[in-house]
Amino acid sequence: MTHPNLHDALGAFNLPTFNPGEVWLSGAGPGDPGLLTLHAVNALAQADIILYDALVDKGVLALARPAAVREFAGKRGGRPSANQRDITDRLIELAREGHRVLRLKGGDPFVFGRGGEEALGLVAAGISFESFLG
Repeated sequence: MTHPNLHDALGAFNLPTFNPGEVWLSGAGPGDPGLLTLHAVNALAQADIILYDALVDKGVLALARPAAVREFAGKRGGRPSANQRDITDRLIELAREGHRVLRLKGGDPFVFGRGGEEALGLVAAGISFESFLG
């Protein structure tokens, strides 16, 4: 469970506000929650819904605000998984419903993470988004 003082401490930094109807594409770092960027922790503190991939450590997800919905959207080679178009469509659907949607990926969202494809889909749908390393 998230420690309330961690989220309170984020207020000391000039971090962006996650607005309803936005999607943020973020990396989850190399796996150790202690190595996350402040931007990733800030996103976890504000997100309404987190679509996370198979490489995101459970300790990273534990930093999300308790009310945030966690939805698995991972892909694993050789195993049944959602196709990329379905994941992008889900991001668009949730944003259009007015949620603050965090797409959380292991490592960098643009290195093997299909972040570029998701960003292009969001632009085509007119959805505001941000991206940053985790």
